[in-house]
Amino acid sequence: MSPDYDVIVVGARCAGATTAMLLARKGYRVLAVDRATFPSDTVSTHMIQAPGVALLKQWGLLEPVVAAGTPPIEKYTFDFGFQSGSVRLAGTARMPDGFCTAYAPRRTILDKILVDAAAAAGAEIREGFNVDSLVVESGQVVGIRGSSGGGASVVERARLVVGADGRGSRVARTVAAEQYNYHPKGQYQYYSYWRDLPIEGFEVVIRPGRVWAAQPTNDGLTMLAVAWPIDEKNAYRADIEGNYLRTLELSPEFAERVRAATRVEPFVGAGVENYFRKPYGPGWALVGDAAYNKDPITALGITDAFRGAELLAAAIDQTYTGAAGFDAAMAEYQRIRDTRNTEVFEHTAHLAQLEPASADFERLVRAMQGNQEAIDQFSGINAGLVSPADFFDPANVDRILATSTTAVNR
Repeated sequence: MSPDYDVIVVGARCAGATTAMLLARKGYRVLAVDRATFPSDTVSTHMIQAPGVALLKQWGLLEPVVAAGTPPIEKYTFDFGFQSGSVRLAGTARMPDGFCTAYAPRRTILDKILVDAAAAAGAEIREGFNVDSLVVESGQVVGIRGSSGGGASVVERARLVVGADGRGSRVARTVAAEQYNYHPKGQYQYYSYWRDLPIEGFEVVIRPGRVWAAQPTNDGLTMLAVAWPIDEKNAYRADIEGNYLRTLELSPEFAERVRAATRVEPFVGAGVENYFRKPYGPGWALVGDAAYNKDPITALGITDAFRGAELLAAAIDQTYTGAAGFDAAMAEYQRIRDTRNTEVFEHTAHLAQLEPASADFERLVRAMQGNQEAIDQFSGINAGLVSPADFFDPANVDRILATSTTAVNR
């Protein structure tokens, strides 16, 4: 039986809608399904770092994000609280071409823009569609079985089924996708939205065993997330609002700003595992959080989803045009994804433990004061532009320390 679609994408948010859009723009027959309807919200870091913004611009989708009133973010501020006193660093994360703007749109806005773009490209979108199972024949995935709004079950067939259905991916579970480089949950955070909470760019405050981050989003609101170590999750949950607000008192200046603001939505909590999954097999592929996930502490999830979708769409196109065999194209997709992300993945998993800063790290942070080049490089780690291994390379650290010593001697 000939399939009706070249690709079925299960999940139509950041990774799924983008994959569907890119493939449809190449002329492929694409069906994207999601149990949600759009616009709708989902747990998210919100932040689209500069490399992700550059892709939105390339795809012609940045303008609607900006037109929705999403504030630009060009400044990263890190407030480190050490026993010997706090240090505040403010920098800009710049791409090689000088582009340095990030955005943190609400997912009610971003996901709708992406879904509409996929539909405009020619993809068929089915919202409110529940996938009950994959259709597997002779060990190969050939389609999906599901229904819309409690209606009759239908079967849709495709040459390839892409799982873009998040951390709890039904596709990944059904095909028993191999998981590797696993790290357990490191921190648990709650976030909400505040009106009249002034911040400048992306602000991160680090205190022993605690961290919080704030970023401007749509409708004049600020998203503020406060994290505790995962082994204190139950204590945190026992009094979410009280613990959230008491944590902010570790920075009196920040707490004062929050006391003058108004919370306008409920608290949302999350803690995530860190892993890679093998992203392909007979008749199936994975993208987004279904394929690779790391703690939100570095706020790279949406950017990763965009970059992964671009890689996967190119690999599928190579397969369908005959430029490469399926296994070869997909193995290269996995190789590039892993090479691109492993260093920041390990760095993120370490940060998520919220362990006390070492004396060497405090020395480095203090040495960066007044060294704008070093601060901008450090900001670039958070934006996915600078390799943690390169920044923390002993030779680079020595250069920063030497510059600080020279400045002091002068």
